Amino acid sequence: MGGPGIMEPGDAVHPSPWRAVWALPLRLLLLLLLPLLLGRGLRAGAAASSAGAAAEDSSAMEELATEKEAEESHRQDSVSLLTFILLLTLTILTIWLFKHRRVRFLHETGLAMIYGLIVGVILRYGTPATSGRDKSLSCTQEDRAFSTLLVNVSGKFFEYTLKGEISPGKVNSVEQNDMLRKVTFDPEVFFNILLPPIIFHAGYSLKKRHFFRNLGSILAYAFLGTAVSCFIIGNLMYGVVKLMKIVGQLSDKFYYTDCLFFGAIISATDPVTVLAIFNELHADVDLYALLFGESVLNDAVAIVLSSSIVAYQPAGLNTHAFDAAAFFKSVGIFLGIFSGSFTMGAVTGVVTALVTKFTKLHCFPLLETALFFLMSWSTFLLAEACGFTGVVAVLFCGITQAHYTYNNLSVESRSRTKQLFEVLHFLAENFIFSYMGLALFTFQKHVFSPIFIIGAFVAIFLGRAAHIYPLSFFLNLGRRHKIGWNFQHMMMFSGLRGAMAFALAIRDTASYARQMMFTTTLLIVFFTVWIIGGGTTPMLSWLNIRVGVDPDQDPPPNNDSFQVLQGDGPDSVGGNRTKQESAWIFRLWYSFDHNYLKPILTHSGPPLTTTLPAWCGLLARCLTSPQVYDNQEPLREEDSDFILTEGDLTLTYGDSTVTANGSSGSHTASTSLEGGRRTKSSSEEVLERDLGIGDQKVSSRGTPLVFPLQENA
Repeated sequence: MGGPGIMEPGDAVHPSPWRAVWALPLRLLLLLLLPLLLGRGLRAGAAASSAGAAAEDSSAMEELATEKEAEESHRQDSVSLLTFILLLTLTILTIWLFKHRRVRFLHETGLAMIYGLIVGVILRYGTPATSGRDKSLSCTQEDRAFSTLLVNVSGKFFEYTLKGEISPGKVNSVEQNDMLRKVTFDPEVFFNILLPPIIFHAGYSLKKRHFFRNLGSILAYAFLGTAVSCFIIGNLMYGVVKLMKIVGQLSDKFYYTDCLFFGAIISATDPVTVLAIFNELHADVDLYALLFGESVLNDAVAIVLSSSIVAYQPAGLNTHAFDAAAFFKSVGIFLGIFSGSFTMGAVTGVVTALVTKFTKLHCFPLLETALFFLMSWSTFLLAEACGFTGVVAVLFCGITQAHYTYNNLSVESRSRTKQLFEVLHFLAENFIFSYMGLALFTFQKHVFSPIFIIGAFVAIFLGRAAHIYPLSFFLNLGRRHKIGWNFQHMMMFSGLRGAMAFALAIRDTASYARQMMFTTTLLIVFFTVWIIGGGTTPMLSWLNIRVGVDPDQDPPPNNDSFQVLQGDGPDSVGGNRTKQESAWIFRLWYSFDHNYLKPILTHSGPPLTTTLPAWCGLLARCLTSPQVYDNQEPLREEDSDFILTEGDLTLTYGDSTVTANGSSGSHTASTSLEGGRRTKSSSEEVLERDLGIGDQKVSSRGTPLVFPLQENA
């Protein structure tokens, strides 16, 4: 660059406000001096003036064209967003029609995919190409791709960003339709914007009673089952890839680690259709808890497992051979990422609980809700920024927020947060399924391989079977309430794939192998949502799974898992076994949580002055909420449902003895001492209506407790 006001060749031309101010005086000066210059070079001066005017006119035309392109780009952005909003609007109206007509063969997510397919066909084949100025430039001297390029075009520099690699055979078929380019979103949009509310809502709306009652089985299905499914699918698909290579259907590299990666992402189940039908029909609560808990946790396991497989880097020249050191390193990465993400999510929830407890934010519900929302969403971004997994972090943040922070919120904020994340979850999930339908026609890197697709369906079926049936057999060895064959068949049938598998597949489509995985994943999601999701209701009837069940009702009275305990009578041993079975993992930390964490983080629980040592009196008084002293009840929360089964509890009211689920000695039924069984009774709402009270004293082996009649979270 030269000095001020001097333009060197190749400099970009930028309009200046001073240029507009001095343009007219300079032109008048040139007109005055023009007669003096005629004798020295009239022709040369005229030629130079013409060239300058032509250059100025050309620059003005280019600026005008640039402004028009910017306006057109803005219009196309608005049209693309309007397209998705109209898709969601149409989906909502159709959902209402289906619910009004009681149609259950097609779920809302399937509807969103169908509408997305229709719009994708219209955009693909109904809109003309609008961009035809693409040109290939060769940079043979460079050995790597650059994320940003500055291209000098006639002295003007233009910035270009890297979008991805294109195979040599598809150079001439690059998308020429600007509208199709606009509706193709950056994969990071799914991870950073759409996934957090879906995952957080799963943790925040968790029905803790039945979840923790089946916690051991859920953890086994989510961790062991997902790992088994991943390796079975990965090995079977490696055999399919070898077959494709033999028959000449493999046109590029496809390694064993790629097959394992596909096994990890496709093992993420999302039975949203089945669970929605279960919720609508009030299907068996234990089956619902098993399916919901597995789908929530195995999403987190699948994403961490896929990250660990990507991090697998053996030493030596062959980076795809088996190496024991690299394998154990990947296992360590898996444990580190999962534990770190879990810790980050739990810590964020604890910090939010402390802020809401020790401030007066409850006096301003709008600020309280806004802070809760931002703290919850930031958990995902913080985990991703620190190299952990945001999905795991935001899931456990939601569980922690529901367990602690929810108790500190005002009544208005409780309702707002529940409804806010429910709406965000609904819109984000349906947006993703609409985009799935759209992507089948608008995505430019599809690789359709019939052998790979058929092999994937077979591998998924076998992987799901090896996941459910053997684990159920071993779990039943230690469960008094067995997982029946009809439950196992329904869990096998409900292995749908959805938003998480799609988001993991679309996140990286740079290589030939990843493009084939994405196409196959998309077709698997279509099949499972439409075919399997549509067959849920007939399958429930065929498997004789009970529906119309009260969510607060326990299994039938002939189940050995639930027995009534009368004082310290002869059935105490059996009742004690039942108590230990209900949620033995949860019981390991329940006492600590109830005596210390709840009083520190919330306004409930016993005062810390009664649980901490005497020398911690000052700290106990500082951390204990004044509300605890006003209402010193030893247990005022739904956590008793996790530890003490209703068979362990009897309710004393006047001269009547009532079991915890509502049976009364003076009303509907009484407890039988001879059989040691609890008779089936009405729901807790009936008991509350009959007695006209909310909470009552519960006597469990002489210990006064408080048994909640309604769940708050």
